[in-house]
Amino acid sequence: MANGFGTLFIGVAGLQSSQNALNTTSNNLANVDTVGYVRQDVLFADRNYLTLNTTTAIGYQQSGLGVYIGDVIHTRDVFLDRSYRTESSRQAFYAATYEAIYEVETYFQEMEGEAFQDALEDFWTSFQELYKAPDDEVYQNMVVQKAQLFIGRAGAVYSGLQSYQQTINTQINDDIDQVNALGKTIHELNLEIMKIEAGEIETAMTLRDARDQALDELASLVDISYHETSNGIVRVSIEGTEFVDEVRCYNIEKKTDKATGFVTPYWGYLSDPNKGKYVNVFNFERDISVENKNDMGELKALVLARGDHVANYTDVEGMSAKNYNDSTGMSVMLRAEAQLDQMIHNIVTAINDTLCPNVTAGDFISEVTGGAATTFTVTLEDGSAYTLTEKTKILDAENCSTGSDGKLPPQELFTRIGTERYKTASYTVQKMDANGNPVVDGNGNPVMETKTVYIYNEEDVFDDTKQYTLQSLSVNEALVLDESLLPHLMQNGDVDYALAAELAGVWDEERVALNPNDTKKCSFKDYYKSMIGEMATYGDVYNSTATSLAGTVASVENQRQQVIGVSSDEELTFMIKYQNAYNASSRFINVVNEMIEHLITQLG
Repeated sequence: MANGFGTLFIGVAGLQSSQNALNTTSNNLANVDTVGYVRQDVLFADRNYLTLNTTTAIGYQQSGLGVYIGDVIHTRDVFLDRSYRTESSRQAFYAATYEAIYEVETYFQEMEGEAFQDALEDFWTSFQELYKAPDDEVYQNMVVQKAQLFIGRAGAVYSGLQSYQQTINTQINDDIDQVNALGKTIHELNLEIMKIEAGEIETAMTLRDARDQALDELASLVDISYHETSNGIVRVSIEGTEFVDEVRCYNIEKKTDKATGFVTPYWGYLSDPNKGKYVNVFNFERDISVENKNDMGELKALVLARGDHVANYTDVEGMSAKNYNDSTGMSVMLRAEAQLDQMIHNIVTAINDTLCPNVTAGDFISEVTGGAATTFTVTLEDGSAYTLTEKTKILDAENCSTGSDGKLPPQELFTRIGTERYKTASYTVQKMDANGNPVVDGNGNPVMETKTVYIYNEEDVFDDTKQYTLQSLSVNEALVLDESLLPHLMQNGDVDYALAAELAGVWDEERVALNPNDTKKCSFKDYYKSMIGEMATYGDVYNSTATSLAGTVASVENQRQQVIGVSSDEELTFMIKYQNAYNASSRFINVVNEMIEHLITQLG
């Protein structure tokens, strides 16, 4: 009789287990479209067995008490999770970099029919026309007008590049905030999961789903590593530095450059801003490559693409290949700005140096001192003294041409805002006659005369206003008002056709290399083609890599979904199975009940 009544518990266990399995299946079906939801599976386990006193030849006789739900588990594959997060992080890096390159190409409008090259070609054509009649004001005016259009177009592109740097900077700000928000979410979920699972009775399924979703999002933004501790806490590191642990989330702080407004992410808890000590989140001293496994995360790509300043020709000109590759060459925006400005700088200085030629002061010093000194002191217009050395650049006053006014120094075509091309200085020497003999007065005293020398104001790499750079460049206002002041006359009044020919030939001379990695110098027209070609090559590489990785991410995600995703057809199959199991347990109880009732009736 005891075994008969005890058998009822087996049926009850079956009813309870089937009911709970149905609840789990229903929950899966209800969340079939929930983002981040992971399918839950039921694991059945045997209840305790009762060992009977009697034994057989092969062992003890035992009687089972039915089944129960041993656990409800997440059907995740940790290896697929890691693979997905790694590949999505790399894909985000290359996608963000390609987007920056695409925007740069857009600013040059190479794909919209209004190419910057058109302005360059028109400017070059104006000098070919000037060569026909250097003294014709129509052609002179054309040169000035095309120069304005050329500088205006170049300045617009350069300003556009700077504007996009600010756009990237805004994205960086947003990404830092999002990283910190995800870190806070993961930390809070860690604490909730630990509290729920501390009794080792319940698994915090929904919270774990939310935490895994946050890890997926975080991985696309930054390069993360993580592991789960025995108490259910997930510890997260970014770029090898602790980000979330058992105690807290260590926020990424922002250092803002006062000049540019550019934000640099740094670790606040490892830094001391009061002492000027900052530990940056990203270390760019190592080359970014697949081999180094550091080409990961959208945030790193954005910081790298934006750069840390607004570049000009000094960021490429005169640099070694290694220094260039470790600085300007790493950044999409810095490379574009520096190469564009280098082209403009070389065009401008080549034209200005042709119109207003300079020489070093060595021969001048030897002439005025009779070869007795290597330096010579002159007086500037403000009365201060200035010492010329053999390397000081001065106007080649004897061989330069002038405008229609015949005045020296001649007018340059392009000026630096706030800086004249020359500073005027005076000096006193003994007057010479036509035969080169010293002139004396009636008393035999030497007759002195004051002469003028024009000292070239050198470019200063530390001061934009003293550089021929797009940030401080304009067409000479004097030529805008009177184009005839453009140098075209020799000092005897004849038209200087040789100067016009030299100006026209400037465009075909191989003067400058695209970057320190390119040892072959090219003409200005070829330089622009090389610059656009290099940009297109980089864009194609990054785009193809991003596209390939997107396919890899999709493939891994499909594999993940086969494991974690909810299939309505499969869940309905399980529901039918558990419903049948529930019905079978119910029928089992009815049969046992009838058997016991029959026995009791017969005994009565």
